[in-house]
Amino acid sequence: MSAPGTGHGAGPAEAAVRDRPAYAVVVPTLGRPSLTALLEALADGAGPRPRRIVLVDDRPPHVPDPLDVRVPEALRALTHLVPGRAAGPAAARNTGWRAAPEPWIAFLDDDVVPAPDWARRLAADLAGAGPRTAGVQGRISVPLPAGRRPTDWERTTAGLADARWITADLVYRRAALQDAHGFDERFPRAFREDADLALRLLGNGWELTVGSRSTTHPVRPADSWVSVRAQAGNADDVLMSRLHGRHWWDRAGAPRGRLPRHVAVTAAGLAALAGATAGRHRGAACCAALWLAGTVEFAAARIRPGPRTADEITRMAASSALIPPVAAAHWLAGLIRHRKALPWAAHSAVRTPSGTAARVAPETVRAGDPGV
Repeated sequence: MSAPGTGHGAGPAEAAVRDRPAYAVVVPTLGRPSLTALLEALADGAGPRPRRIVLVDDRPPHVPDPLDVRVPEALRALTHLVPGRAAGPAAARNTGWRAAPEPWIAFLDDDVVPAPDWARRLAADLAGAGPRTAGVQGRISVPLPAGRRPTDWERTTAGLADARWITADLVYRRAALQDAHGFDERFPRAFREDADLALRLLGNGWELTVGSRSTTHPVRPADSWVSVRAQAGNADDVLMSRLHGRHWWDRAGAPRGRLPRHVAVTAAGLAALAGATAGRHRGAACCAALWLAGTVEFAAARIRPGPRTADEITRMAASSALIPPVAAAHWLAGLIRHRKALPWAAHSAVRTPSGTAARVAPETVRAGDPGV
């Protein structure tokens, strides 16, 4: 970028260059077709363009095909493709922001669509950021179908609109990312890695705010078992509790979920099987009744607000029987996997899957938080 003019000779063009925020856009991607729509929205939008766009190709290394994306002509000179390690979005974002020297890093998911005035409003958000502002979150909207109730998956996606510090659209100050040493790569999914970083930054005395720009997050297609696979996040919740204490949900504004009920329902089902195997039929019948009651209650809670079509009811009934044991299994696996994880305030390094150590500054311990 050319240096702006000085003195009385500086005209409107020079002033526009001088006032342009220096930011990069980082997009981790698995090659979804929606990536092209995202880039087209950035190219067509009004406002200052980023100095660079970093696309992190996070597909497995053995994938032979090149990334299938059409970069608009207006963005080709700005767009850089860098390889990821197929280690999840936390690692991919670290790769992306470390490849961009700009003072602000705007993280976008590859399945979102920024509003036409996204860049202009981003510039206003950054202009209003104070010196201790680490990040400014965008406003996420999830379009739901008109004329019918949303499905369980659609309601789950709609919850992103109220999520705090979601990296679907969040711009971070590069100095803050350096201070926190980026995202913790022990979070392998697009789950909790954003809340962990936010809590560490807040503990370091940084501030996080919500900006004026808006981004649409469409509901992407999903199969009948997406809610079952999502239970893997229970292992990540274990890591969050290890790092930030039992009350991290309140500090991160995250819902607690139904894990205690899932564990209880699973225990009842296992007790019913054990009782039947041991010939204790009365006890087995009681435990089976408890398992059935818990499963029916869970399925009804998911079916009631939905469209109640035959397909949706079938999906909810089948997945509601599977979710409790799968959730409990991932929770137990997390307890084992993260049993040696230390509270964040008590350790000085995070060991990433790549084997590199990153120093983490101690968190400010808050009154009333007993920790793990």
